[in-house]
Amino acid sequence: MSFAWLIVHNVWVKWVRSLLTAFAVAVGVATVVTLGIVTNSIRTSAAGILRVGAADFTVAQKGVNDILESALTEGQLARLRKQPGVRSAVGVLLDTEKLDSSHPLVVEIGISPRDLGPFGVSIAEGRAFDATADDQVLVGIRLAQDLGVHPGDTLDVAGGKKRVVGIFNTGNTYGDSALMFPLAPFQGYERQPGGLTLLFVKTAPGTTATAVRARVERSNPLLVGLTNLLDYGRADRSYQLISAADRASSIVAVAIGAIIVTNAMLLSLVERYREFGVLRAVGWSRRRLVAMVFGEAFIIAIIGAIIGIVLAFAAVRILADLPSLAGVLKLDYESWVFWRALGTALAVSLLGALYPSIRAARLSPQEAMRRE
Repeated sequence: MSFAWLIVHNVWVKWVRSLLTAFAVAVGVATVVTLGIVTNSIRTSAAGILRVGAADFTVAQKGVNDILESALTEGQLARLRKQPGVRSAVGVLLDTEKLDSSHPLVVEIGISPRDLGPFGVSIAEGRAFDATADDQVLVGIRLAQDLGVHPGDTLDVAGGKKRVVGIFNTGNTYGDSALMFPLAPFQGYERQPGGLTLLFVKTAPGTTATAVRARVERSNPLLVGLTNLLDYGRADRSYQLISAADRASSIVAVAIGAIIVTNAMLLSLVERYREFGVLRAVGWSRRRLVAMVFGEAFIIAIIGAIIGIVLAFAAVRILADLPSLAGVLKLDYESWVFWRALGTALAVSLLGALYPSIRAARLSPQEAMRRE
């Protein structure tokens, strides 16, 4: 019997205990993977607005709890446009609204019609809205397809009936699922005259976004420039809290899982004193004995990872169907999900096997026989 086959045989002989231990691993894996998918989905959805404008970087108010609470002014926009290296800057006012159960969190964008082009908007059907019209709306092409609306139809949004004057396309998933309104009337509806949420900046040729962004931040410490999802936490405290909660839950899940696995393997160790004593008596080295225990833990980790992934996917599907999260969670099973599951399973199993393996290696044949 080969060494590898012996390890598999040991796991199979105690299949009930091995399976129960694997389930302990699976619980940790399911917790970490579920929270990871949910957290990543919420972060991606929240930061998706940064990808809407065709800009080199986005400017927001620093340190707000939610980026939608960023409070900027048209005066700040005017000063930003005068900054060296800024080719263009577009200011928008943002909000969200529930249209129906299938669209519980639609982004609403207030923008001046003259800024549609610099913002990366092209009209696919109909025309742009008028600057002062409070009864006109543009609908993103993806949202229009979902709702089945066309130019000339009406939507009950932003406090009243609005006539769809055009369908727009940005080439961005989040932008094409949004609604756009003339800025001035939308500011009136939101009771924020002259108010803006974000500023989308394009840099002039020969300059870099990094340099211009740093210059903007130095000139106004209350502003922060964002270029990607990693920068998002600089403006949004909720993002920081979500990320911290994800990391903390992963550590706790691994720690609890490792303790459970340690208890299970210690119990197995007590039952296998004679076996370990015989192996030491016939010449097995301590290193070989430790390798056997870790090999068994590795097999249990693989089984636990598989079960944990299945449990995590089931849990995420249930969460996605909850009324409070419907439409918010975008389930995207990327490769990192499986690597995170495997990493968690290995961490739980190998940490859990560490102490039992050391105990097994330190047993002398005489002691093992006497304890039996």
